[in-house]
This record gives sequence, C-alpha cells and structure tokens, in this order.
Amino acid sequence: MAHRAFMRKLFLLLALAGTLPAAAQYTVVLQLGKLPGNTTADSVYLAGNINDWKPGDSARRFTSDGAGPGKLVLHGPAGMLTFKLTRGSWDKVETTASGGDVLNRILKVHGDTTIVVDVAGWKDRYVAKPKVRTALPTVRVLRDSFWMPQLARSRRVWVCLPKDYEAGNKRYPVLYLQDAQNLFDDSITAYGEWGIDEAMDTLEKEVGGIIIVAVEHGGNKRINEYSPYDMERFGKGEGAAYTDFLVHTLKPFVDSALRTRRDRANTWIAGSSMGGLISLYAHLRYPQVFGGSGVFSPAFWVAPDIRKDVLRQGSYVTGKVFFYAGEAESDSMVIDMMKIYGLLHQLSHAKMQTVIRAEARHTEAAWRREFPGFIRFVTKREPKKNGPKF
Repeated sequence: MAHRAFMRKLFLLLALAGTLPAAAQYTVVLQLGKLPGNTTADSVYLAGNINDWKPGDSARRFTSDGAGPGKLVLHGPAGMLTFKLTRGSWDKVETTASGGDVLNRILKVHGDTTIVVDVAGWKDRYVAKPKVRTALPTVRVLRDSFWMPQLARSRRVWVCLPKDYEAGNKRYPVLYLQDAQNLFDDSITAYGEWGIDEAMDTLEKEVGGIIIVAVEHGGNKRINEYSPYDMERFGKGEGAAYTDFLVHTLKPFVDSALRTRRDRANTWIAGSSMGGLISLYAHLRYPQVFGGSGVFSPAFWVAPDIRKDVLRQGSYVTGKVFFYAGEAESDSMVIDMMKIYGLLHQLSHAKMQTVIRAEARHTEAAWRREFPGFIRFVTKREPKKNGPKF
C-alpha cells in the first residue's frame, strides 16, 4: 500500500510539473575578488554542473575590460549552480591558502544576483604530495589500449577480480562500469574514488564474487561517448556506438578471457552522471544482454530524448534497475530522474529500487556510499513464483 501511495503521489507531481509555465530566466554575475598573485582574469574558468565540469570551457571563461575585476555572466533558470574555478585544467584548480582541496561552491539561483568569488590558491603553485596507490591486488589492467572499432579509437580497460578467482574454476557474474579512472585508485583521479575494490572485498562473503570490468572515459570525448543523442551544446552523440562496443566487442572478449557467467541475469551495467545516462540507455538498447543497471545521478538534463527510448524500449526491460540521486546535486536532478523512473515503472517488467538522499551532492564520495546498496539489490535472488494460490 505504501508503494502504491508513493506512486500515486509521484504521478500527480509529474502531471502537475507538465502544466507549469516555462521557467523564468535569471542573470547571475560572478565577479572575481581576491586572487593569488600573477593571476589574470581571463585565465580563470568556471567548471560546474552547467558544463559537465569542463575545466577549460571557453564559454565559461571570465573576462575583464581592464577597468574593473573580471566577471562571468550566466543566464539560466532557477536552480542550484555547483562549481569550482580553474585556470584551464584540473591541475590548476582552486585550492585553500595552503594548497588543500576545497569543496564545490554552491549557489542557489532564485533571481538575478551578483556575487564576489575569492580564490585563495591554485593547485599547480604548491608542491603536490605524491598520491599513494590505493587499488587492491585484485585490480589490474585488462588491456592498456583496447581498440574500439565502433568509435575508431582506443581505451584502457580495467578489471577487478574476486579474491578467490585464481583458486578454482568457478564462473562469476560481470558488472560493467564507466569512468574507470574514478573507481579503484586515488592516485589517478582528480575527484576521489568509489572504492569499488574495497567495497567488493567487504561484500564478497555476503553476495558472492563479481568480476568488475571498467572502461576509462575518453577525456574530452566523455560527454559525446556517453550521450546517445546529438546535443546542441556538446555536439554529436556517440552513445549508440559506445554501447555497441560494450556488447559486440568488449563483452565477447571478456567472456573468452575470463571465467564469466554470460547470461543476461548475470550481466549488469552501471555508472554515474553521464555514465548513469549511458548505463540506462544500454539496458534499454540491449535488454537481451543486460539483466540489471545502476543509474547513479543520471545526466538526463543533457538527454531529454531518453524519454522516447523509454517509451519505445521500456516494455522489453527486465531484471533490475537501481536509481539514485541526491537532492543537493541540483534542483532538477531528482525530478528529472523520477520522471524517467515513473515512466519505466509503468512500462517495464523490471524490479526497481530508488534511493534519494536529501543532503547528497554530485560526488564520488556519495556514489561510493550507495554502491554497496546497488550490489545487494542487483545480486539478491528473488523467490520463484509458483503461481497463484486459491
């Protein structure tokens, strides 16, 4: 009954949302205040949730007329702006006065506003402490340069094996993950890691061993590869070709090289942000291949056409779908996700779970906390149905 009440409330909310007038547009002026020495205004960029965290986005560069401080003028609807300042790359991101990491800046936009932003330091101006490799011995490079014929480029692919993999001839389920740079090893990520290997080390006794296959993202190709649709702001979507690579090139290789359980019920896919978008799309496009998907903080804002694919393919989706979002990510994150959840819930035959955290931000730390819940959900064996009892 509680679930039915929730769904009635959700559908009413979405119905009302569809009747609202177009969102008002506001102007936000970010004005540079105190800066470290020898910093020119036109060397400063904004990287945030409005540009998929591109550190050197020329459209988000501060400018100065020479008479006043540098500024950046933004136009958009009410919502939550999350950002950091850089000098064109993550190696030159803003820091504390002692060179330490700073949290994302958050600005709630509900009208025209001007704010002054101070920068205490830049990362490249401090002697970096060498990062310690944190990956467990179960993590290794499957192939350093894996050719992707569908995209005519190569990519490093990682694998995390169960602890007992070398001890016998057992076969294991496989989880395909996106953004491999951020999953296992803190020494190679700029954002922190999910701790997938540590999580599986802890969970293995509870849920059994799982082979994790993780594909590195393509840097400046990331948005395009993870979007199934062409985008006015970011260009051509290559998501269809990327999912073809996963299914027709990578999976056959993994199944031949490792002891996998190849059936749909034991093949899953997951990712966050753009990786969450492409993971759901892969489940929709290949429901005969993937029996589960983890959709973490999906970037549905960049891909409104995902709704069309849910309408077209949703009835074929089986298995399990896990949705997660944080209310502090943006004003639209949860409602965008719940619209797709509600539609898929109506159409599909999948078992679905949704987790929403009130204070959670768009970070690896948040996804790290939720990953074990996804694993427990996707691996849980459902009782067999013996038919109705009279």
